[in-house]
Amino acid sequence: MTRIRTTLAAPRRSLSRAWFAVVFGFVAAAMFAQSAPLPPKENFHLFLLIGQSNMAGRGAVEAQDKVPHPRVLTLNKAGEWVPAVDPIHFDKTIAGVGLGRTFGLEIAEATPGVTIGLIPCAVGGSRIAAWQPGASDSVTKTHPWDDALRRAELALPAGTLKGILWHQGESDAKRDLAPAYAAKLADLIARLRAELHAPAAPFIAGQLGNFAGRPWDEFQRQFDQTLRDLPVSVPHTAFVSAEGLTDRGDKLHFDAASYREFGKRYATAYLDLVRQPPAAGARAPSP
Repeated sequence: MTRIRTTLAAPRRSLSRAWFAVVFGFVAAAMFAQSAPLPPKENFHLFLLIGQSNMAGRGAVEAQDKVPHPRVLTLNKAGEWVPAVDPIHFDKTIAGVGLGRTFGLEIAEATPGVTIGLIPCAVGGSRIAAWQPGASDSVTKTHPWDDALRRAELALPAGTLKGILWHQGESDAKRDLAPAYAAKLADLIARLRAELHAPAAPFIAGQLGNFAGRPWDEFQRQFDQTLRDLPVSVPHTAFVSAEGLTDRGDKLHFDAASYREFGKRYATAYLDLVRQPPAAGARAPSP
């Protein structure tokens, strides 16, 4: 296997430790990407990350976000498995820290001997209407559903799909869209499970941010109740609270620390879901 030879000059004394950690993270990631073989399919657990900007992540990247983990990989834009260092999404140039990487780290630590593969496919600003076959997103000039399925199909031969992470709704929590969201979300989940041949795939949905200075209106509250009711209306799903998380200053996107905490909450929700005893006659998803 060909390795990239990388020479790193000794850092000047004026460089901060944080900056050196970032540089080291880049170099380690590049070397690891060239030398780490994929595990057997049954030990490579894949997670599809979909939704809009708060799934893609808009947090400021810090040194800690650039440190690779040997058992947490991501499928990059070119369709290559590389270390999961932020930003893992590439929907827009402003992509930054999101919840996905921390989720992967938490699941890796909870399941020794397993490698986690993240499949980032979120598109900032996309409504749920864009997440159906043939639909497009006019801003990014992408096809969220079609592109996500293409990337999932590229990834699946190497691993086993274990779950779907969803964070979306800022574009749909409105007067004319919120009432129809429950039916659209249930349809989305059913289509994903059918297309990916995973009828019991865990589906984890996160709450929108309710930030100080911008209280929810009645339609956002209605939308929130739809997400809260998801585990009752659709099997093998979970709702993740965003209570106490803070924004980055724009009253819309979480800050980096909150994304990391959100990722931990998604991981807890996923593990709780797959460890639940199955209902009579039902098949529980395996972690």
